[in-house]
Parts: sequence; C-alpha cells; structure tokens
Amino acid sequence: MTKRVTIIDVKDYVGQEVTIGAWVANKSGKGKIAFLQLRDGTAFFQGVAFKPNFIEKFGEEVGLEKFDTIKRLSQETSVYVTGIVKEDERSKFGYELDITDIKVIGESQDYPITPKEHGTDFLMDNRHLWLRSRKQVAVMQIRNAIIYATYEFFDKNGFLKFDSPILSGNAAEDSTELFETDYFGTPAYLSQSGQLYLEAGAMALGRVFDFGPVFRAEKSKTRRHLTEFWMMDAEYSYLTHDESLDLQEAYVKALLQGVLDRAPQALETLERDTELLKRYIAEPFKRITYDQAIDLLQEHENDADADYEHLEHGDDFGSPHETWISNHFGVPTFVINYPAAIKAFYMKPVPGNPERVLCADLLAPEGYGEIIGGSMREEDYDALVAKMEELGMDRTEYEFYLDLRKYGTVPHGGFGIGIERMVTFAAGTKHIREAIPFPRMLHRIKP
Repeated sequence: MTKRVTIIDVKDYVGQEVTIGAWVANKSGKGKIAFLQLRDGTAFFQGVAFKPNFIEKFGEEVGLEKFDTIKRLSQETSVYVTGIVKEDERSKFGYELDITDIKVIGESQDYPITPKEHGTDFLMDNRHLWLRSRKQVAVMQIRNAIIYATYEFFDKNGFLKFDSPILSGNAAEDSTELFETDYFGTPAYLSQSGQLYLEAGAMALGRVFDFGPVFRAEKSKTRRHLTEFWMMDAEYSYLTHDESLDLQEAYVKALLQGVLDRAPQALETLERDTELLKRYIAEPFKRITYDQAIDLLQEHENDADADYEHLEHGDDFGSPHETWISNHFGVPTFVINYPAAIKAFYMKPVPGNPERVLCADLLAPEGYGEIIGGSMREEDYDALVAKMEELGMDRTEYEFYLDLRKYGTVPHGGFGIGIERMVTFAAGTKHIREAIPFPRMLHRIKP
C-alpha cells in the first residue's frame, strides 16, 4: 500500500510511489498522453499519465478503462491519484507525478467556473467555488501565514490572548456605524472593536491582544471596506507612544516575514514583488506628524502625481491623500498626532498641545492606505470625564471603562489592524473582498 501524502510534501518522496487525494483543476492531453493539473489545498502540480504504462501494468482491458477514465475527468472531480514523484525543472513547482493508478471519488458535472474569464458578480455569487481557484487559494494561504505570524509575534513579546465580547452594550468608535440587535429586550450591538474591553485586560494582565470578527455598518463601496472583518487589537500597560510605534513596526515586519517564510509559492502565484516586501522589512518606517503631512500635501498639490483635493490643517485625510503620502516616502509611513477633533474620545492629548492627540495611523505604500490605527489612551479619570461631557456622551454607558481610571490607573496604549487590509497589502491584490473567505459588503450578504 502506497503512502498518502499532500502535494506540498511530494518533494520528500522523489522516486517513490505515493497516493494523493486531490481535485482536478484542469486537464489536457492528446492520444497516448494525458496531463492533469491537481490541487489539494496545499499546492497545485501536474500529473502525467501514459496509456502504454497503464496497459503494461493492468492489461489491455483494465488499462484502457483506467486511461479512458483519466481522459474523461471533468474539472473539480475528486480523485485518489497514485504515481511516482519525479523532479521536473520545467515546472514552477519543481516536481511532477508519473501517474500509475487513479480512483474517482466524486464526479463534478457542469462546474460553473471554467478557465475562461468571468465577471466579478458571477464570481462573488459563486464565492464558495471561486475559493478553489489558484489565485484565491494563494490569497487564503497568505491570510493563514499572517494569522499564524500574529500569534507567534505576540507570544514572543509576552502578550496573552484575551477574548473580547462580540455582543456589546456600547460603542467603541462611531455610534452611527453600529449593527444593532435585540438582547432579550435590551439594545445590543455587534462589536466594532474589542479595545475598551481589552484595556480592562491590560490592567489585569499587562500585555494583551485579541483577534476576532468586528462589524461596521459603513455604507461604503470602496475597495478597502468590509462590513464584517477580522481585527487584531493589542493593549499594553506602562507604555510610551514611541514604544507603541516601535512595537507596531516590528509587528508589521514580522507579518511580512511570516508571509515570505510560510507562503512563498502563494506570492509567486500572485506575482507579488517579493523584493519590495523585503525592502519594507529591511528599511525603517517613516514617521511624520499630521501637520507635517498637511504641509507636504499642500506643497505638492500641483504636482503631476498629486491626484487629491486640497486640505487645510484640521481636515481628515481621504484615500488619495494617504496613497500619495505613503508613495512619496516609498515605505510604510506613520502619521502621528492627529487633531483631537477627528479622533476618538479616549485618545490622550499631546503634552502641551491639547488640540492634537498621541495617535498614529500606519499607511502602507503602493496605494494600500491605512492598515493600523493606534493611540495612547487617556488614563486620567477627570480628563476623560471632561472629554466625554464635552462630546455629550452618556457616562453611564461607560462606567466599567471609567473604573479603569479609578483603581490604579497607568499610562497605556494600543493599536488595531484589520487583517484583510494587511492580507491585501502583503498579497498585492486590488480589492479587499478577496482577502476574506466570504466577504460581507454593502450589497452582499450571500453566500
């Protein structure tokens, strides 16, 4: 009985006969030879069947029957394929299977996603099948590498995994972007961020992070927005703003390195420029203040590549501004110390400048925009209460959050990253909808 292996592991079995459980991604051939493109979730590679070999092994009647079975295989039919692993310099994968036997497990009839071009709506309607395609598999492998690297990074840096609730009685960010539901007669909301609860975790455990789905009822159709996405939030007690920026930079570099290490074939499939990724790891990220960024945008707004609207100090950036800033420096760029008026209530003011807050957005180059947002949190009880009153917020909705400032408050801060934006950046794909298995967008809730 031959050993059953995955495609990614065939390199360890050169010259040996193995069996692979796979799906037929495509097939071709003529006369006495047939080629199968096989996939099993770990990789794609080619199997080759020769009619004379089947006749020699099984006799004419059975051999012809088995070879005809191979010739008739339809796209996405599931099979057990047995064969001898051979090195193949012509193949990008580097190996090929000389097929010696095959067994059909599940036939696939009239598979809707053929090798021809299909429209986006058609592909999204068939997302459950589109996920099987070579490029979509590659994106999911990169997503997996980023998730794995996230857990590895925070474990190495002394953080504990802390699970924030998905159902909440209050809003962390913009209350106009909440999904509301009924919680036994009481209004409840799907979490926009685990941050407020994570701060409680930081007061108990020092360094914590969470990772899970969050929800934003944003009526946006851009290529960078989802209504449901996965987010990593981290909180750190006894932290300075510069230390937070250092941690964020190290984290993003660890994610990029994780993708290079764990998903090199996926990057090759997507034709991602890995030299760029290596440069982002090797070079220090740029750091500029919000006001410096506004000055820079104003200075260059008449340049040929300045495809953005004029901004004044106090205005928030749009996507074109973020794109220009990060492309100007050519590396991921921190923009720090935004106006308090356009940021969340919990952010700590810059010492000596209450109009600005100790925060940062990390802008990715190549047009990918903001991938991380973070800040120092206001740890002073009276200052936080005053800010909430200034904004007309109901303190009773945040009693647990205010308690954190009453019982042993400390300087602390944190940041959050939307995993799908990071996946899109690392993979070099154009739209965020491909960075999550089943995207939820303004006009898409199925499949």
